[in-house]
Amino acid sequence: MDGVLATIQQWIPVDVLIGLTVASVIGFIGSLIAIPLILVRLPPDYFDTRTPRHWMKDHHPMLRLLGLVVKNVVGVVLLLAGFAMLFLPGQGLLTMLIGISLMDFPRKRELEAKMVGQPTLMGVINAMRRKFDKPPLTLAPGP
Repeated sequence: MDGVLATIQQWIPVDVLIGLTVASVIGFIGSLIAIPLILVRLPPDYFDTRTPRHWMKDHHPMLRLLGLVVKNVVGVVLLLAGFAMLFLPGQGLLTMLIGISLMDFPRKRELEAKMVGQPTLMGVINAMRRKFDKPPLTLAPGP
């Protein structure tokens, strides 16, 4: 084990390794707190493709554009963090789902519905919602 650590330290300074460890722990704890709060606060039909979503519909166009840019950047960061959490401690799939939900791209709603429609993920999300007395998520019926 000492040989592996010495090899890693040749390429990456100890300060960077410590920083990455601290960031990983903070990300893990943050995901344990934030992801359930977000999923519990969503309306039950949020992932239903039949329900239209209008984000910042009644705001000034420049404010809407700024909001869309910020929302997409945060979405990309969460998607990448969720991907990293597949290999590191954290709630990777749920973090990726939140990231995808924040981003805007064609056929996003169908991708979200397909991800949430997976029985394991839907079960985890609805179990969280049950703990907080929220109704389960609903999806459009399959084709």
